[in-house]
Amino acid sequence: MILDEGGLRTKGNLKNSNDINPLVSIVTVVLNGEKYLESTIQSIVDQSYENMEYIIVDGGSTDQTISIIKKYENKIDYWVSEKDKGISDAFNKGVKYAKGDYINFQGDGDGFVTPNALERVFHDIKPHHNVFVSARIQRIDIDGNEIYTTKYIPNFDKRSLLFRMSLPHQGLFTHKSYFEKYKFFDDSYTFCMDYDHLLRSYQEFPEVITKDVVVAKWREDGIGNGRTPEILDEYDKTKKKNKVASAPVLLIIKYIILLKYYLKILFIRDKNV
Repeated sequence: MILDEGGLRTKGNLKNSNDINPLVSIVTVVLNGEKYLESTIQSIVDQSYENMEYIIVDGGSTDQTISIIKKYENKIDYWVSEKDKGISDAFNKGVKYAKGDYINFQGDGDGFVTPNALERVFHDIKPHHNVFVSARIQRIDIDGNEIYTTKYIPNFDKRSLLFRMSLPHQGLFTHKSYFEKYKFFDDSYTFCMDYDHLLRSYQEFPEVITKDVVVAKWREDGIGNGRTPEILDEYDKTKKKNKVASAPVLLIIKYIILLKYYLKILFIRDKNV
């Protein structure tokens, strides 16, 4: 049941794709995100790219989230507040509401790094150009300080997905045709719904156009912060489900990842002693 909704679309203002600039849908899903939501919204509505729509899916917030959204209502194409079953369900609602050729997800606390970030990514991308367009992202701490920035990889190798989420959703723009073919996110996942969504196509993985542009920031205080073992379990589960490699190979990969994780913990402990 919709609790509240608004935005330009509810007033009859609709956006469409054109032969020059694809329509890019930016989706933010949020629940009680008053702490960082406004900075996320500002980073999106300030984009110089001309053909963008912004959608916010709220899960029934009880803090000041809705007040913040309404403050920018004349710059948001559509927002809705309704109870959901978690992040995957909210993502799926965003996909359904999106009208764009490409869809990108920015959480509350994430956001674009500069006002021209989107324009730099899409200046030479056409509406039916490629299934995936991927740009670099910056990992930040809760205070906004840089932890690391992902490297530019000219030629994406799908095998990197066997070891990590090498196409984080903050920097990934997915063509609507991918959702038509591989459907929606699996709401049985708590953390790795986007990873699972990519692995569904592993055997016939689409071409990825990579951009040497730092497009978005990813704040470390998300739902998965401090829950690495649970995330790794879900990684393992979805790799098995999607049969991306043989069981022996997946077992070896699992132990390599676990070894790296525990060595990192030991290194941090020794450093802090």
